[in-house]
Amino acid sequence: MTQSIRKAVKDTPAYPFQAIDVPVKLDQNENPYDFPLELKKMVAERMLSLPFNRYPDLHADRLKVAIGNFENWNPEGVVVTPGSNVLLHQLTSLAGLRQKVLTVKPTFAVYTLEASILESDLTLVPLNPDFSLPVEALKAELQKGGPGLFYITEPHAPTGKLDSVEEVEALLEVAKEHGWLSVIDEAYYQFGGNDFRYAVEKYGNVIITRTFSKAWGLAGLRLGYALTTVELATELQKVISAFNVNALTTLAVEVALENPGYVQKIADEQCSERDRMIEALQKHPTWKVYPSSTNFFLIRTPNASEAYQGLIDHGVLVRRQDSGFMLEGVLRVSVGKPEENDRFLEAAMQIQTS
Repeated sequence: MTQSIRKAVKDTPAYPFQAIDVPVKLDQNENPYDFPLELKKMVAERMLSLPFNRYPDLHADRLKVAIGNFENWNPEGVVVTPGSNVLLHQLTSLAGLRQKVLTVKPTFAVYTLEASILESDLTLVPLNPDFSLPVEALKAELQKGGPGLFYITEPHAPTGKLDSVEEVEALLEVAKEHGWLSVIDEAYYQFGGNDFRYAVEKYGNVIITRTFSKAWGLAGLRLGYALTTVELATELQKVISAFNVNALTTLAVEVALENPGYVQKIADEQCSERDRMIEALQKHPTWKVYPSSTNFFLIRTPNASEAYQGLIDHGVLVRRQDSGFMLEGVLRVSVGKPEENDRFLEAAMQIQTS
């Protein structure tokens, strides 16, 4: 029954995830706070007049206008999809079957999964030992020439490290000179990242991707978007399915964009809590904690399996990363509410893996 399925698809591993029910959930880099109740009520009120029997906008044009107004961006240069994962898939499709894809390793798993499915000529350049960008090695790969897709995540996932603007610009310059399309994934920029929107106009071959799943607290409704030139947006829209953003998500995002004050308030708290947790963990006798500019951070343990299970035994769920390149013994911890973070810290200090 599977003989008609491409070998590349069958050979691609499924996205790794295991759901475990525990009191404290710090494993998916989610906003720990739900969408504000008063805004939910506004969405519900508007939904009453929403015709469920009608298709939503063909290409979410109304939502593009709302995002464009918020971002001070030409709506014709905005592309929206049901989640940034879908957007990343379509970007890889845009580059084409068996085309070049360049990024670093370790990296966000979706980049490599999508490249595998589309049989891309994937090159992964190892990060430096301190998780910084291997600028010269990336330049050397870019200088081999496109066309192709160059992914860069700012701040980086899964390490949480923030790269310098100068390093990123140096890479964007080389990518432009040698025919690459550069994609800057800014999923976590509200937590201390740089804003590279200016790079779209400066270089012309740049696409910025952002999401409503993190700081905006709308992960359950799934919406990601791209900011780019009108020319690139027009081409990207061609590989995105029609009617792909449902009407309820559109309503919720419109309400959020009309009332954005809660976003930075929560992001600021998350940053403060992140720094508090990192400082506390620096006293752990056997774990090493890494700095971060996102709503998560990494810890390196002598035994990730034991540490992971030990936290579960204390009612805390984090994410194992120890199968990744350069990530031996590593767990990823999302920043939760203060009381959740306290419970994590209390549990962590009781776990002495060896």
